[in-house]
Amino acid sequence: MIDLYAWRTTNGLRATIALAESGLPHRVIPIDVGAGAHKTDEYRRINPASQIPALVDPAGPGGKPLVLAQSGAIVLYTCQKAGRFVPGDDAGRALAMQWAWQAGTDVGGTSAAMNQVEVVSPEKVPAHIDLFRKRFLRYFGVVEQHLAGRDYLAGELSYADFVLYPNYALRADALDPVAFPALTAWAGRLAARPGVIEGMRLYTEKRG
Repeated sequence: MIDLYAWRTTNGLRATIALAESGLPHRVIPIDVGAGAHKTDEYRRINPASQIPALVDPAGPGGKPLVLAQSGAIVLYTCQKAGRFVPGDDAGRALAMQWAWQAGTDVGGTSAAMNQVEVVSPEKVPAHIDLFRKRFLRYFGVVEQHLAGRDYLAGELSYADFVLYPNYALRADALDPVAFPALTAWAGRLAARPGVIEGMRLYTEKRG
């Protein structure tokens, strides 16, 4: 059974979604980063970088144990192992990779910066908040344009959608459905999936 160490962050949730969707036997072990659980000696033995998520697969490639960090790598590994959500054609695979990386870097990085300037930083600088909010909307504007006429980022449902979805879900209040109709429809399709519902449980149970 795969063990996934995760928390209710966008990085953690994309991994829990991918595992829930994959159908692979697994368990999610919550690592409360707010309480510093990711900085314990026990967790550092799993991921010396003290970051979540981390995956431990006792039956990895060749039947050997595998310890994996970085949410994008975990999502792709999980889907490849399950033989699901990886497009079968070259163009589809390239598109999935592009959008997964864009979600994890451009969108994910900006979302993290927004959290830093809006929540974490004791000094709230309006210019910084405005900068990252505008950048966030600009990146999702690119996603909106791409999704027009498409159901999913790579045409068919793929791991790229799992990478992006938590960034939408945790910031949906900043994304006007009227301004982002294709994005809103895409998110609705994902939100209705049992695997996504299960994968988001770390977050939704916190909210009640």
